[in-house]
Order: sequence, then C-alpha cells, then structure tokens
Amino acid sequence: MTDVQVGRGRGRHLGLALLGVVGTTVLFALFARLEAHWLALGWVAMVPWLAALDRARSSREALGLGVLLSVTFTAVVFHWFPAALQAYSRAPTVVGWALFLMVAPLLQLQFAAAALARYAARRLVGEGRTWLPPLAGTLAYVGTEGITPKLFADTLGHGLYASEWLRQGADVAGAPGLTLVLLLGNECVLAALRAWRGQGARQVWRPVAGLAALVLMLSGYGTLRIAQVRAATRDDGGLVVGAVQANITRYEKLRAEMGAYEVVRMVLDTHYAMSDALLRDGPLDLLVWPETVYPTPFGSPRSETGARLDAEIANFVSERGVPLVFGTYDLEGEREFNAAMFLGPSVGGVLERAVYRKTMLFPLTEWVPDAIDSPALREWFPWTGRWKRGPGPQSVSLKLRDGRLLRVAPLICYDTIFPAYVAGGVRQGAELLLTLSNDSWFMGTPAPRLHLMHAAFRSIETRRPQVRVTNSGVSALIDTTGAVVAEVDDDQRAGLTMRVPGTASLPTLALAWGDWLSPLALVGTVVLLVGARRRRSAPRP
Repeated sequence: MTDVQVGRGRGRHLGLALLGVVGTTVLFALFARLEAHWLALGWVAMVPWLAALDRARSSREALGLGVLLSVTFTAVVFHWFPAALQAYSRAPTVVGWALFLMVAPLLQLQFAAAALARYAARRLVGEGRTWLPPLAGTLAYVGTEGITPKLFADTLGHGLYASEWLRQGADVAGAPGLTLVLLLGNECVLAALRAWRGQGARQVWRPVAGLAALVLMLSGYGTLRIAQVRAATRDDGGLVVGAVQANITRYEKLRAEMGAYEVVRMVLDTHYAMSDALLRDGPLDLLVWPETVYPTPFGSPRSETGARLDAEIANFVSERGVPLVFGTYDLEGEREFNAAMFLGPSVGGVLERAVYRKTMLFPLTEWVPDAIDSPALREWFPWTGRWKRGPGPQSVSLKLRDGRLLRVAPLICYDTIFPAYVAGGVRQGAELLLTLSNDSWFMGTPAPRLHLMHAAFRSIETRRPQVRVTNSGVSALIDTTGAVVAEVDDDQRAGLTMRVPGTASLPTLALAWGDWLSPLALVGTVVLLVGARRRRSAPRP
C-alpha cells in the first residue's frame, strides 16, 4: 500500500469521524429547542457520533471525539450564554466565548467518559457480547453527569419535556432517568441500521422492538401518572395567587440615569399599582413580587429613607390584609444575602415576618468561594458578586388571609436548577414550590424558556404545584404534571392571577431517594468493565 493510499485512508477515516460529530451536533441543536415537532430527534441524535466512535482506533481518538462533541454541543445548545455574560459583566463577548468553550469539556464531561468506557469495553470483548460496549457507554454517560459540575444541570432527558406523557417518567429518577431511556433508544436505532446493512431485514426487528418497548413503557407510565394526578386534584382547598411581572430591568443602568431613590420609588409604585389592580379583580390569598424587586436590605435600613420605604411596604401589607412575598436583601452583620421576604398581615399589631436566604448562587457573578476570593480577583473581575450563601433548603409556613396555614418551599432563581435542593424543601413538608427569579439578563434568548423548563421538572419530580414569578418573564403557574397552566411571556408587563388547585400529595421515587440513578450507573460501569477484563484474562480450558 502506497503512502498516498494510506493518507487517503486516514483522511477518509478522519472525515467520517468529523461527520459523525457534526451530524450529532446538528440534531442536538434542533432537539434542544424543546419543541414537539423536534421531539423524535432525541431518539436518533446520538447515532452519528456513536457510529463514528465505534470506528475509533485508539483510546486517544475516542477521547478526542468525546471532547470535540462536548465543545460543539456547548456552542450550539448554549450559544446565548456568552452574550448574556457580556450584558452582566461588560466583558468582551469574545472573552466569554473563549472561556466558555475552554471549560466545555469539564461541563460536558459525560461525552468523554462515555467514549472511553465504550472504547474500553469494545477492546475487552472483541466481536463477542456486542451489547456490552453500548451498555457500558450509556451507564458511564449517565453516571458521569451526576458528578459533573454543570452550570445549568442540563441532560438530554430535558428534551422530552415537550411530551406530556414522556416527561412524567422524571418522577422515578429525575431527568437523568429520561436520559438513560433516550440513550438506550439511540443504541437500538444504531443496532437496527447495522442489522439492516449487514444481515438484512430479518434481524432488524429485535432492535426495533426494543425501541418500541422503551417508548411504550415510558408513554404508558406517563398515562398512568397523569390519571393519578388528576384523581388527586381537589375542587376545594385551592389557592389564589397574584403575581406581578413589571418588566423593569437593568437596575444599575436606571440608577445611573435616575438616581438610586428614584429607581426604588418607581419600582415600588409600579408594584403597588399592579398589585392593587389584581386585588380589584377579586380576592387573593397571596401576593408575590419577583427576585430583588426591592434592591436594598429590608428590615435593616441603611438610612432614614430606607426605613421609611420599609415601613411603606409593611403598611401596604397591613392595609390590604394579604400576605406578600418579595425579593430583597437580608443582612447579618457584614454578610449580605439574596433573600425572599415573607410578610403577613399583623396579628395583635405585629406584622408576621419570615425570610429565606438563597443558597445556590451562580459562581462568580453572584458569589465567590472564600478559598479564591482576594482583592486581586476583585480588581481583575469587578463584576464578581458579594452575596453569601444561605443555610440551605427550607419550608416556610405562611398564614393566609382566611387563616389557613400554607407551607411553601421558597426558591430563588438558580435554586430551581438543582433537583436535590428543591426536594430538600419539599421533604420538610412544603405543599407548594414558590419561585422568585430575575431572568432579565437573558431576555430575547432561549434562556427564560429553558429556566421555565427546569422549574417544571422540579414540579414533576416532587409532584408539587409551583408558582413562579419573575421580573421580566417567564412568570407561570406550573401544575404537578409539569404543564404550564398560565403564564406571562418574556419581556412583557402584566399581573397574573394564578388559581392553584388543591392537590393531595403523591409519592415519587425521585423525591424519596433523590439522585439514586447516577451512583448506580457509575457502579454498573465499573462492574461491567472489570467483569469483562476478568473474563478476558481468565485461562481457557
């Protein structure tokens, strides 16, 4: 064989590998839109990359395919993030892109782990036990995602949100459980294509039947759970919540143009007026304003003006006789927290008050770990946050205007990304998820809808309804099937009356056991690979 032929062979091999990465990346870009007409792509999106991976000639090549897909996946699915980072930090967009793509292999570590596990299993079993490499790769993928420090806790299973039936399976093992089913479905499709090419139509039926069984199993379970949720929904004992989305954003810019007091005055007057409009439409059990709507410490005023504004909010609650939850800051000595303040109508002349402090802060932009915090870091990155982390999930009791006691799991923005965190509040007895958020940095991008989708999965996993109120959208009422029952869209100003039906609690495995799938998948990967190695090393009779 001549050098030219060898070069051509290598070039063709490289071209096919890159084509596999490109094919999967394009399919991911469409599937990640979370639209029903792209839903089927989730069952085939991995096929081009898996086919390329099975042609890898070395572990280094397999790893390279995994790393490359992590970068292209990040670029097409989260293309909006560098611009949002620029809007927040004023750093050049090109810097945001460079940093984002540099850390992509760490944020999407599951691709590299699956590639290496699949390659190792293929080398160990040779041509036998063809089911082992796909299974090892699938388990490595799911298991690695559970330990990967992802900024957005993303997983392929989120793409099934567009199907009311299929997404219900998240109450078993969260969205990662849906990812497991999707990956197995992709393996069935790849096996069917290979069977058709190598053995003809007679052998295709087995992987096709496997794919059909996965879809029918997930759909059947979803149908059953939806029926159970509807049976548990009561006509009485509901809750009427007034949500205010004023669409006032970019406080820093407004402060520079108008002055600090004028901005706070405008924000409060707008929320008072919109709240009163909701109250005129009918009685409310609860009023909710979004995250950091009152951008100064409540209850710890820094000036006489601040004290007057605090008293004004308290008087508003007392005069209307309706509990209010709103985003503000909370102080403890020199430590400042992003907080949700609960104010209830006065009992015996004393205003009821409780506070929740946000715990899951976005790295650097909201919070800097003490281990790396320094004056030099603050000088290099002046936009780094100074908030401190709260103590963790909690359930807050709130007395409604009719005397009923409501227990809610308060969440602020980034808190909703983390299933285990949300479940922690529900395990303390919460009947309702109450989320305050500020998504204004992502206006005009897919991010507000992606954030809403994450919130919906928390309601599925815990089978708790959710009231979600944001400053600029998307504010929504989410029921226990994850359906958005009512909403105010991105970049809109509106008040919304949310009627939350009474719902008996339903047990879920995701709530009881938490993230049980990821560690089990990691153990399963190790067991499969070690077992295959031992069988290969065992002496033959």
